[in-house]
Amino acid sequence: MTAAAPAARPPLRIVLCDDERMVRTALRVILEAEADLEVVGEASTGAEAVPLVRSLTPDVVLMDVRMPEIDGIRATEQILATMEAPPRIVVVTTFENDAHVYDALRAGAAGFLLKRADPDELIGAVRLVARGDSLLFPAAVRSLAAAHAAAAATPSAAAPWIARLTDREADVLRLMGAGLSNHEMSERLGVGPQTVKTHVASVLAKTGSRDRTQAVIAAYEGGFLMKKG
Repeated sequence: MTAAAPAARPPLRIVLCDDERMVRTALRVILEAEADLEVVGEASTGAEAVPLVRSLTPDVVLMDVRMPEIDGIRATEQILATMEAPPRIVVVTTFENDAHVYDALRAGAAGFLLKRADPDELIGAVRLVARGDSLLFPAAVRSLAAAHAAAAATPSAAAPWIARLTDREADVLRLMGAGLSNHEMSERLGVGPQTVKTHVASVLAKTGSRDRTQAVIAAYEGGFLMKKG
């Protein structure tokens, strides 16, 4: 008797939020060329995006960081604060040194993507964040963190959670800041993937972070990672 083939996974459901119709159309064409990706909705403003995302409950949202009425930062905050199981949000921007990007990451976005990214990068980014990883560009995040620190009225003190990290958790947080995935950290540290997952969960708990992106931001703002470079 032939075993039944495993059921195909449903496609990842995506909402596009951008005030430029041509950008949304281009993104839709690229994404829907992939069998495992489906665009289920579009919004042209942050004010439209929030109720749309709540009603459609997508897996991933591509959120323009600069939009009228409500920008991508506020829309991200509202979505994450009001949904029990919020989607993974990737902010999309023209410039990687845009201060708004840093604010969006602090608000809970899973990462950011440049509008000039090629189709393979876009598709890979959606799949990456959908499986729980963070989309970070270490050099860009370091630069944004440095700019944020310079703009602050007073320098931030070292965060108290740093002293509570074990040596291995500290190693994991440094590698997270370098943009490594769980699999890459597993190979670098010579431990199993489940062990890495356990350390990552502990780091998130100790830094009070929703996800890996916020943990990296906390590491910069708390003085654990260097802000220069």
